[in-house]
Amino acid sequence: MPYEMIALLMFSSMMLMLMTGQRVFGAIGFVGAASALLLWGTGGAEIPFSAAMKLMKWYPLLTLPMFIFMGYVLSESKIADDLYKMFHVWMGPVRGGLAIGTIGLMVLISAMNGLSVAGMAIGSTIALPELLKRRYDKIMVTGVIQAGSSLGILVPPSVVLVLYAMIARQPVGQLWLAGVIPGLMMAGMFILYIYIRCRVQPELGPVLPEEERNVSTAEKLRLLRAGILPLAIFAVMMLPFVNGWTSLVESSAIGAMAAFVAAILKGRMTRDVFETSVRETLAISCMFMWIILAALGFGAVFDGLGAVKAIEDLFTDQLGLSPWMILILMQLSFIVMGTFLDDTAMLVIVAPLYVPLVGALGFDLIWYGVLYTITTQIAYMTPPFGYNLFLMRAMAPPEIGLRDIYVSIIPFALVMVGALILVMVFPGIALWLPGTVYAN
Repeated sequence: MPYEMIALLMFSSMMLMLMTGQRVFGAIGFVGAASALLLWGTGGAEIPFSAAMKLMKWYPLLTLPMFIFMGYVLSESKIADDLYKMFHVWMGPVRGGLAIGTIGLMVLISAMNGLSVAGMAIGSTIALPELLKRRYDKIMVTGVIQAGSSLGILVPPSVVLVLYAMIARQPVGQLWLAGVIPGLMMAGMFILYIYIRCRVQPELGPVLPEEERNVSTAEKLRLLRAGILPLAIFAVMMLPFVNGWTSLVESSAIGAMAAFVAAILKGRMTRDVFETSVRETLAISCMFMWIILAALGFGAVFDGLGAVKAIEDLFTDQLGLSPWMILILMQLSFIVMGTFLDDTAMLVIVAPLYVPLVGALGFDLIWYGVLYTITTQIAYMTPPFGYNLFLMRAMAPPEIGLRDIYVSIIPFALVMVGALILVMVFPGIALWLPGTVYAN
C-alpha cells in the first residue's frame, strides 16, 4: 500500500474514533501506536516510547502546572471578584461601561490562568448576573462573555501555546510574547465595538444609577488596589523573565508562589481553596501531558511516512496553489473543525500535518502559532456547534436561549476575523515584541 494511502487511513481512523466519543489522547495515541506496530513490527514500539522520553525531558513543561495552579488559586480565593468590583465602580458612569469592564476582567483572568474555560466560568457567574440586573441587553452581554473568555488561549500565560510549543518545537517564551500585542489589540477592538454600539444604541448598555455611582474616593482607591493585585503578580512573574534574570520555569514558580502568598495575606487561603486548586491543577496538567504524548507519537509515525511532503507536493505542484492560498485553506479547516472539537484536539489532530507544512512553505512558526490561536478562538464561537456556544448555554441563566447565544457572537466573531486579517497582513504585530526582547 502506498505511504500516502496509509497516512490517509491513519487520519480517517483517528477521526472515526473521535466521532465515537473516545477521549482525544486515547484515539490519537492508539492510532499512532497501532500504526507503528503494523508498519514496523515490534520495533515500532520504540516510537511511542521515544515520544514519552522526549516529553519527560522537555524542561519547559514544568511551567504548565505552575501557571494552572496560579490561576486556580487566584480564582478560588475570589480575587477575581475584587477585580469585577473595581471595574463596576470605575467604569459604571460610561455607557456600556460594565461590558467594557468585563472585557478588562477577562484580560486579567487570562493573565492569571491561561485557559478560556476559566474566563467563561468567572464571567458567567460574576459578570453576567450583574449586567442583566442592570438592564444590559442580554444578547450583547452574552457575546461579551464569550468573546472575552476566548482571550484566555492567546494572552500569556496561554496553556494552549505551551502545547503548540511542544508540538512545533518552538520556544514557549517567544510564543507568549508573540501573543501579547495581538491579544491586547483584540481586547481593544472588542472595547471599541462595545463603546460605539452603546453610543449609537444607549439602551443596550445604560449607565449605572446615581446612587450606585456615589462611592467615596477612599472606597474607589481600595477597590483599585484590590484590582491591581493580579497585575502586580503578573509583573513580579514576567519582568524577571523578560529581563533575562530568570528562566521561564523559574518565573512560573515565582508566579505560583506570589499568588499563594497573596491569597494567604488576604486571609483567603483556606483548606478547601488549597485542595481544590491542587486537585484541578493535577487533573488539567495530566490531561495535557497525555495529549502531548499522544500527539508526539502520532506525529512521529506521520512524519516517518513522508505524508507532509506528499501533501505539500499535492498543493504546490499538482494543484498549483500559492503558499498564501494554502495557509488560508488551513485556517478555514480550523474553523470547520472548531464546530465539533476543542482547541487542543484541533491542534494535536492536524499539527503533524500543518506545522511542518507551514515551515516548508516558508512561514514563521511563531507567527503561525498566533494565527492558529486566533483562528481557534473564532472556531470556538462559530455556530452551529462552537465549543464556547455550548459552554455558554450550560452556564447562562434560563432567560438566555440558544438563539440568543448564536446571535450574540456574530459581531464579535467578525471583529476577531478582522484581527486575524491584520495579523496575517502585518506579521510584525505578533513578531515585534519577541524579536525585540530576545534581541536584547
